[in-house]
Amino acid sequence: MKIETFALERWMTTYEMHVKYDIAESGILPLTVNDLLQFEPPEKRDEILQRLLEMPLGYSEAPGSLELRSLLAATYDNCGPQNILITTGAIEANFLLFNTLLDPGDHVVAVYPAYQQLYSVPRAIGCEVSLWKLRPENGFRYDLDELERLVTQQTRLIVINTPHNPTGAMLSTADVRRIYALAESVGAKVLGDEAYRWLTVPGGDDFAPPMVNQGPAGISVGTLSKPFGLPGLRIGWIAGPADLIAQCWAMRDYVSLSPGKLNDALAVLAVKRRERVVERNHAIISQNLACATAWMAQHADIVSWIPPRGGLLALLRYNLDIPSLELANKLAEEYSVMLAPGSAFGFEYHLRLGIGQNPTVFAAGLERTAKCLAELQASGVRRLS
Repeated sequence: MKIETFALERWMTTYEMHVKYDIAESGILPLTVNDLLQFEPPEKRDEILQRLLEMPLGYSEAPGSLELRSLLAATYDNCGPQNILITTGAIEANFLLFNTLLDPGDHVVAVYPAYQQLYSVPRAIGCEVSLWKLRPENGFRYDLDELERLVTQQTRLIVINTPHNPTGAMLSTADVRRIYALAESVGAKVLGDEAYRWLTVPGGDDFAPPMVNQGPAGISVGTLSKPFGLPGLRIGWIAGPADLIAQCWAMRDYVSLSPGKLNDALAVLAVKRRERVVERNHAIISQNLACATAWMAQHADIVSWIPPRGGLLALLRYNLDIPSLELANKLAEEYSVMLAPGSAFGFEYHLRLGIGQNPTVFAAGLERTAKCLAELQASGVRRLS
């Protein structure tokens, strides 16, 4: 397979381990192993830790442990462990699904902008990909009438993402049902990239049910990276019909074989205490959303945004005539601030902002961003009309 360069990931890896103020981060502030233990009753913590320390680090159950698959299955309707495949992050889940479901020449409709994998991998397979675009003119809202115009009798897969990366847009329950019915009418399937599931925003929209709940043509992809703050575990999953899960598992034999045994065990701890994780996340999101809203208002002459309706991400628009990649590089190299270039998502004069960071780091990153923008204006960079 020949595939185009993953622009965002190449840029992120240049700076993300070196800047002090990563406010482009797409996930919630990471948990530690000790945080996971603190979610447990005090009398059980030593026992759990000892079990982890004594665990033989051999191969684990290839599709993921039965315990983890059962816990995740319980978060969906009419779903059992046979309907779940544990993967190396959501990125492997999507890769397996594309390569299992699609053949060269198939027609795919994918949301855009998006995490580049969602349209680049189908293209690399040889599919015809139509982009379902979210536009700033209508507040980055999903236009389902446009989707209906894009879907044809040759469409084999519709790829959606809600809450949306990078705009924070949301699909409603009615939207999801309409998309599913549209796919079913042409014999297509719907892949729901639900990486930001459970990440609600104060004043935001209600979450639609997962796509897999809609019926046999629906597939959901999830991850511990974004909503659980556990990207280092590299644990994602597919929720779908048992026969599709079996096919993806067979393909995964050639890719990563099985999840890490310790990673799986730590994932079990996290999923068991999901309510505690959600409570912790809500406090971080609330504080950062309030901070960002106040900052945008303070600097309304030069920046603006459409706040996320769910998830952690939004696009910040700036009113200076400097390309987003150049500005993002300058922020990282000279101000130690990481804001992802909008050009990686097809939107110039925008930067991707994430509201999941440590609130102290988040606030400091915004202030340093304001300093950079002020100094650019002072240096003669002209304002856009």
